[in-house]
Amino acid sequence: MSKDKSKQSKNGVKPANIAHKAVHQLFATFDTATGVYREFLENLVAKNEYIDDSQVATLFEMIGAYRDLFEQIAIHPKSFLYQEGSMLRQQFSLLQNTAKRLLGKDVEPVALPGRGDRRFADPEWTENIAFDYIKQAYLIYANSMMSLVEGIDGTTSKTHDQFVFFTRQFVNALSPSNFVFTNPEVLRKTIASGGGNLLEGLKQFVDDYKKNPGLINVSMTDYSAFRVGQNVATTPGKVVYQNDLMQLIQYSPSTESVNKTPVLILPPWINKYYILDLTAENSFVKWMVDHGLTVFMISWVNPGPALKDKSFDDYMVEGPLAALDAIEKATGEQEVHTIGYCVGGTLLACTVSYLEQKQQKRICSATFLTTLIDFSDPGGLGVFINEHEITGIERRVAKTGYYDGRTMAFSFNMLRENDLFWSFFINNYLKGEKPAAFDLLYWNSDSTNLPGKMHCFYLRNMYLANKLIEPGGIELNGVKIDISKVQTPAYFLSAIQDHIAKWKATYPGAKLLSGEVRFVLSGSGHIAGVVNPPSAEKYCYWTNSELPDEAQDWLDSAEQHKGSWWMNWRRTWIDQHGDNEQVAARQPGDRELEVIEDAPGYYVKQRVADVIKQ
Repeated sequence: MSKDKSKQSKNGVKPANIAHKAVHQLFATFDTATGVYREFLENLVAKNEYIDDSQVATLFEMIGAYRDLFEQIAIHPKSFLYQEGSMLRQQFSLLQNTAKRLLGKDVEPVALPGRGDRRFADPEWTENIAFDYIKQAYLIYANSMMSLVEGIDGTTSKTHDQFVFFTRQFVNALSPSNFVFTNPEVLRKTIASGGGNLLEGLKQFVDDYKKNPGLINVSMTDYSAFRVGQNVATTPGKVVYQNDLMQLIQYSPSTESVNKTPVLILPPWINKYYILDLTAENSFVKWMVDHGLTVFMISWVNPGPALKDKSFDDYMVEGPLAALDAIEKATGEQEVHTIGYCVGGTLLACTVSYLEQKQQKRICSATFLTTLIDFSDPGGLGVFINEHEITGIERRVAKTGYYDGRTMAFSFNMLRENDLFWSFFINNYLKGEKPAAFDLLYWNSDSTNLPGKMHCFYLRNMYLANKLIEPGGIELNGVKIDISKVQTPAYFLSAIQDHIAKWKATYPGAKLLSGEVRFVLSGSGHIAGVVNPPSAEKYCYWTNSELPDEAQDWLDSAEQHKGSWWMNWRRTWIDQHGDNEQVAARQPGDRELEVIEDAPGYYVKQRVADVIKQ
């Protein structure tokens, strides 16, 4: 027995099994202690209206993710030891290279920034030996940490995504570019200005803190440079209908005749609609109007506590259903083309199913822009979607009545933290510079609140339980929704670099429908892939008349085209569906609906901070 390769203890149990059991017992004790602390903290938070329950939930979700990570490292230490050894070897090589550079020798770098990493663009990061060492030492550490956590097995995919996400946040926060004395560009400016940049940065930090003490949203643009209705959202039109949840804009025609069938757009309610009408040069709305379409836009309200009881049902009834009735009064047309963007597309899918089951022919075609219907893979936001997080949000909105749009914006920004947080942290707070005027970032910062009841229903039923793909999984306004029975022709547009609604995650949703479905893939991401005017001559798009079972198979046999998808949509979709008879251009207010006010209307001008004060 003494020569047996599998060593055993005196009682016949392998030492490895003893170690594994000890590890499990240790972490079981940790779980018990964490559970007690969680209960204590949740009870404390429940009595304090100023502490955000959802942030506490995020803290414990992070603790849970790292608990699973450390357990796997303890059980399988080989990968950890391998990464540690690799990192030490690279750090030693870096020390050798640095010594050679001090002696005037040329050497190849041990570590380089990744593609698109702009943190180390300043020449001194490479030319100055000290800063080059700091940069490479950090990159070696960062790459090693990410390789370690990405290679961990033995956890669920959701837990794996969580500890990878949290580790990435931690690693990027430690970047030497984020500190005064380890950023050569900031250090030069500090010396040259006698610290004036840091004083100015402190002022900007205080200003940002005052705007939202609970969660600092770093200013991303010069907000004073933009006015909604003056230099953004400027396509002429009128508000012709409104209710508690939305204003309906009818855009003024720019052609003498128009298609008989009008177009209704359902933008996401988590942002303002004018991403589709940002400037005259890139406005999808203006482009449609100039191409002979009568365009209607839903402009969602920015809700406060008074609308806390508005439900997802209400968003359908008072949103697209109310808009369809208003459009019929404005144009005489019962049927319309519809476009749903992001979560607006999810609502559109529900609306189409609802109308079909009510046997009401109101929508002749549905276009889904970067839309999830099947939430099996919720994209980057999946790290925030779990029972603890949603319970925390439910507790928070029970106090406030709404979900703060700035919290949602912060979550989205953390999906691209180096570009959408740390770059502005450095520019504003360390360099003391004002952010530049940028219309897209102005829109990105113009958040909207969400009614608590509606938002929690959406998170729990769509993201968490994925009930929309189940026949009758959700019920809206007394009708069980069944996406699989939808016969309305559908055009799906997804973006190949989209990190919010990943294109391979939107593809299964397109496969759910029973009617005519066309799937088109654009270049770029969630915004630029959609807002891509033909005049820009940028990016590309792919088409394929077939819908194979797997998304990658679709792409492998797809045809690539240069430029924008807009003309493809107009010529091969809109022109092939609905009534394309030409009628005299329709002016807002020329039929049953009276003009309420000029576009863009009042609702879109309401900012989160102003709504909360009210």
